[in-house]
Amino acid sequence: MSVRLSIGDSIRQALSSVHTVVFPTTERERERRRIAIMTIPFFALAIFAGFVPLATMLRMSLSEERLFNEGWSVDAWETLATDRTYWWIGFNTLWFAAAATLVSVAIGVAVAHALEKYSLPFERVIVAAVSFPIALPGIVVAFMVVVLLGRQGLLTQTVAFFSGQSTIDLATATTIGGLFLGYVYSLIPRATMILRGTYAEVNTDAEEAARSLGASPFETFRHVTLPEIRPGIVAAAILVFRSALAIFGTVLILQGGFVVVTLRIDRELAVGFNSQIAGAIGVVYVAFLIAFTFIGLRFVRAEQVAI
Repeated sequence: MSVRLSIGDSIRQALSSVHTVVFPTTERERERRRIAIMTIPFFALAIFAGFVPLATMLRMSLSEERLFNEGWSVDAWETLATDRTYWWIGFNTLWFAAAATLVSVAIGVAVAHALEKYSLPFERVIVAAVSFPIALPGIVVAFMVVVLLGRQGLLTQTVAFFSGQSTIDLATATTIGGLFLGYVYSLIPRATMILRGTYAEVNTDAEEAARSLGASPFETFRHVTLPEIRPGIVAAAILVFRSALAIFGTVLILQGGFVVVTLRIDRELAVGFNSQIAGAIGVVYVAFLIAFTFIGLRFVRAEQVAI
């Protein structure tokens, strides 16, 4: 009985909220209506570009047929739960994205600190160079790594010339190292842009006070600056980690046998169009991203940094 009353109260409260938005009588309610109107395009896009495809993927993962969503079967989910291949792919995806995030955010902190705390020559050129990779498709980033570290790559040829070793032995573009370089190169701009915004809010008076009391630059950074930019570091880590999980073009070219989730989805669809397994992987992937985002945002104070 109490559950029915609770559900009824919730429905009446929701209907009352909708009524006040549609027919506002106070300035606060009119403000809510304006906010609701402005967010309609986003929610429309979220529904048709996000929730509908996600629901379709879920239905696809439970379908008996590959080409059509007909019948019901949990075979794809059983395979995903019992086949160790998929567990290893998930593990590889997570540790590789985490490692790339750690390095990218650490470099991003250093770059943002240098840009915000020091008067650098050609600062605009440096900012353009740092932010440049964010506009590059993953395949282009992979090609740049091949041009640098492939068998005919500039760095490979240079090392081979001075060491006398074969370029086949020195080429590392399609190894874990080359792939990691491509990831980090793509992710550093994302971390740096967020951290530069955080640095703009740092209390410089506290830093000057610490230095006037005899603190070294490193001590000032460790005890004053670092705690203030912590929300920005967490926000950058969340964004960069999510971006690392979504990388496909770079890993498609440089993977060298290293398979991550995005590449596996492509292979499931390209070889035999195994839509059930691809749909199940996609649902797990999206569910993990949503859960990770909500958990990660708990560590970020909304009044300081927002993604």
